[in-house]
Amino acid sequence: MIKAGIIGATGYAGGELVRLLKAHKDVEIKWYGSKSYVNQNYADVYHNMFEVVKDECLDDNMKELAERVDVIFTATPQGFCASMMNDEILSKVKIVDLSADYRIKDVAVYEKWYGIEHKSPQYIEEAVYGLCEINRQDVKNARLVANPGCYTTCSILTAYPLVKEGLIDTDTLIIDAKSGTSGAGRSAKVANLYCEVNENIKAYNVAGHRHTPEIEEQLGYAAGKEIMLNFTPHLVPMNRGILVTEYAKLKLVKKADGSSGLPSYEEIKAVYDRYYGKEKFVRVLEKGVYPETKWVEGSNYVDVNFVIDERTGRIIMMGALDNLVKGAAGQAVQNMNLMFGVKESEGLELIPMFP
Repeated sequence: MIKAGIIGATGYAGGELVRLLKAHKDVEIKWYGSKSYVNQNYADVYHNMFEVVKDECLDDNMKELAERVDVIFTATPQGFCASMMNDEILSKVKIVDLSADYRIKDVAVYEKWYGIEHKSPQYIEEAVYGLCEINRQDVKNARLVANPGCYTTCSILTAYPLVKEGLIDTDTLIIDAKSGTSGAGRSAKVANLYCEVNENIKAYNVAGHRHTPEIEEQLGYAAGKEIMLNFTPHLVPMNRGILVTEYAKLKLVKKADGSSGLPSYEEIKAVYDRYYGKEKFVRVLEKGVYPETKWVEGSNYVDVNFVIDERTGRIIMMGALDNLVKGAAGQAVQNMNLMFGVKESEGLELIPMFP
């Protein structure tokens, strides 16, 4: 059995980790860390865990935790994991960090966008960006995985095949994204109160959302050059879900008769199928079927599709996922499975919930 500890177990992502790991046949949770609820029964915080979890919440002592488990999940605010990390801990335990502390390779970019000093930049280069569909082999050998963000996972996977194949002009790439309110976390904020969110949709952090450099960096690796794009997130009145709609100018391709023109639907579809046809958790939808958050809710799936707009020469790419599963806890479990050599989909073969 893999012995697991969770720091931040009473946040939304932490709670989802508990739900997934309790159903994982190869995992035993040994530590429910929550600084806000120390010595309180975990099931008193999340009553869906009544008679499922009988443990009390412990603190966030990563050094002690490393002596007791094989893997630590840190579902914590930015800066926590970086402030705790040291050689001794990494020599004893594998880490899956759900914060942004090790996602961005340029420490100056991290500090600029997150507004905090990075406390352990010496581990940034070692950390593997845990987007399994792209970095699977590196994840298998990692002891420190930077679990991607929810917006970034959906945004990157939706565009990745076309960026990698050079089929779109990345200078024209625009990402419009919408998220349910659980993406903002469980801490009390006026902007997330029911009366503020209900019957409303709003853009926020326009031209300044901190997931922007993460998307740019990862798609830049795919393109083989630096990318700068527009990313605009929106908050919508639902609990879970991310929907992205991405726009970019298509590049002309050579046709069989020697002429140049836009790639056809069949040609673009073949690219998506080549990248994702064998992927368990990325579903390329049929022609004319567009991703919807309700068809991925509660699951580790990402649904993607596209439409070619011949009138403008653009392609519209779409993706949807559950921000708490594939966008956070599910992806963390997927990473853990790879790190410990168990079946990648173990504990994650969840049929989406409806209604």
